[in-house]
Amino acid sequence: MKRYCLALDLKDDPQLIAEYEYWHKAENGWPEIRRSILDAGIAAMEIYRTGNRLMMIMETNERYDEASKNASDAANPKVQEWEQLMWKFQQPLPWAKEGEKWVKMEQIFQL
Repeated sequence: MKRYCLALDLKDDPQLIAEYEYWHKAENGWPEIRRSILDAGIAAMEIYRTGNRLMMIMETNERYDEASKNASDAANPKVQEWEQLMWKFQQPLPWAKEGEKWVKMEQIFQL
């Protein structure tokens, strides 16, 4: 298994943050999105929030390939619909590259 940690900011608006959290509750998530994540070889995913900053932890198996996941997502209308909905709440980090949403974090410590 390989672990990825990624960061993204939400728009700093309490109402938008509450709505974003609503969509991420198990009972409100879209099954097609969950399936696309699992089918890509992502074995576990968690998102944490402090203020308007998000951190995602992904645990991937040997099937995971970032380029393949990106291509699959781009070709999946339901994933694109979800991403468009989520972009209502999200904003790129100031240092994100053009078109980049979630930015990979660099591990700087391990115990």
